Amino acid sequence: MPPGHSAKSSATLLARVPVYQQLHELLRGLIGQGEYRAGDKFPAEREIAERFQVSRVTANKSIASLVTEGVLEFRPGVGTFVRAAGMDYDLRSLMSFTRKAELGGKVPTTKVLRWQTLPAGGCAAVVGEALAVGPPVSVHFVERLRLADGVPLILERRHIVAAHCPRLMKRQLSGSLYTLFTDHYGLKLTGATQALRATNLAAGDAAHLGVPVGTAALWIRATGFCQHGPLWFEDTLYRGDRYEFHNVIGNEQRSKPARGVWMNAPAMSGVSVS
Repeated sequence: MPPGHSAKSSATLLARVPVYQQLHELLRGLIGQGEYRAGDKFPAEREIAERFQVSRVTANKSIASLVTEGVLEFRPGVGTFVRAAGMDYDLRSLMSFTRKAELGGKVPTTKVLRWQTLPAGGCAAVVGEALAVGPPVSVHFVERLRLADGVPLILERRHIVAAHCPRLMKRQLSGSLYTLFTDHYGLKLTGATQALRATNLAAGDAAHLGVPVGTAALWIRATGFCQHGPLWFEDTLYRGDRYEFHNVIGNEQRSKPARGVWMNAPAMSGVSVS
């Protein structure tokens, strides 16, 4: 034991930790140990106060701190529930949703909502500019809903340069497009520019994602590149309550984070900009 340190001094330090913080760690531990699982209704402050012999004010502060952390979520008029673990998105890497879901122990599925091949001239101007294509060039358009364990998380609208992916068929769009690009078409993905913005979901988008109209979401507008140049342009919506975006800055960074400048162009069909 270090000089000047004693069991008594340790006890004094522990006693100085606010009771609500101690209770917070205890409650967090119960969730981590599986006593309360994702989706379970969490005990009310009165139950917590009685079980752990603390005041209701202390119980309330501990529960509130867990809500702030994202461990619990409060549903007005219903109660407090253990929040399901969110998916994460690394802004520095191109990893498919399919792979991320599998690594997170979830079962990924995809619903192809719309699919067509059309001339670039029939798309919004921002698409042609991003892909550097003109009216005679064809592009594939696909709208997909991505789910993990049956829960809709992402609504994706993507335009793909048809010349790089000839004879693309709808049945090929139910999995990872990155894998399709590299393994089937032999393309080398060289990176992407991305811009992220907060938005509120319009009625149609909210219905697809299974949330109320106006729910907060994260909107990524991106252009992806292969060895031949621009490959795809996308407008993708991520549920704000189920996704976290990660990045690394500073000396530990090994690669530059993807960067993008938000373009002052009309929103894509179905996307509501806040």
